[in-house]
Amino acid sequence: MTQTDDRQFPAPLAAAMAVAFDYDGGEGVDFEPFAAFLSAEETTDWFRAWTGNGEVSGDDFRIFGQDGSGGYAAFWLIRPARALADQPVVFLGSEGETGVIARDMSDFLWLLAHGFGPREAATQYEPSWAPRPNQDLTAIAEQFAPGRRRSAAAVIELATREFPDFDDTIMELCR
Repeated sequence: MTQTDDRQFPAPLAAAMAVAFDYDGGEGVDFEPFAAFLSAEETTDWFRAWTGNGEVSGDDFRIFGQDGSGGYAAFWLIRPARALADQPVVFLGSEGETGVIARDMSDFLWLLAHGFGPREAATQYEPSWAPRPNQDLTAIAEQFAPGRRRSAAAVIELATREFPDFDDTIMELCR
């Protein structure tokens, strides 16, 4: 897949990442957005360390934020010749958790609007956690993804259904 190495956020992502995410002592969203995508070198260094595989590159990922433990949120560049906004959003956790959390940027914006961060969408092991919709992120989703409103559960289900082998694909790269 030929990709440009533009590391600037598209306008919808930039708008969403400019909103403050409130962790609120574990009751909010555990997400720290970056100002731009990690560089190609930083992404490859991290992916090699994460997989334990010095032969892989991070070229298939555009990392744009992390949770408090160091898990990364990224676009997974799996759809050849498609724009970044049409690529799925994934979570790669610091303890090996993986998940496709949105089929594309529009779905991701609605996931955020419904009060989910990448880690919360990928891992549902916090039984006391409840999402809190965010008005600012809802306004951004309405602006950039009108007509694409879905519940968070539907966003996650559609992404998981479209990419059921993501975890296996990533684990095959691990050493």
